[in-house]
Amino acid sequence: MGKREYLGEFELVVLLTLLHLGDEAYGMTIRLEIEERTERPVSIGAVYTTLRRLERKGLVASELGEPSPSRGGRAKKFFSLEPAGVEALERSRAMFARLWAGVPAPLGPRAD
Repeated sequence: MGKREYLGEFELVVLLTLLHLGDEAYGMTIRLEIEERTERPVSIGAVYTTLRRLERKGLVASELGEPSPSRGGRAKKFFSLEPAGVEALERSRAMFARLWAGVPAPLGPRAD
């Protein structure tokens, strides 16, 4: 399995956020959803940098919406998962399930 097939933590967060937002996934909604779900601040620059990288990897697609007068005539850029993005999420889910299997809760040091 090549390095490009593994997701970094923030890539995983962004892809999962696209799943949650569906047709409403554009830069600002993605940033706000991530902040709400992770309870940590996120810069819009980090979101767009990650979206561009995911797009280059073929995991995400983008499409321009209609220009909006409230945005000064600019169009929103909407993002969606490609089938390869869904597959990458499934691989990550399976990997983490294997890693968590057998780990007791609550977490603590092992008594050997």
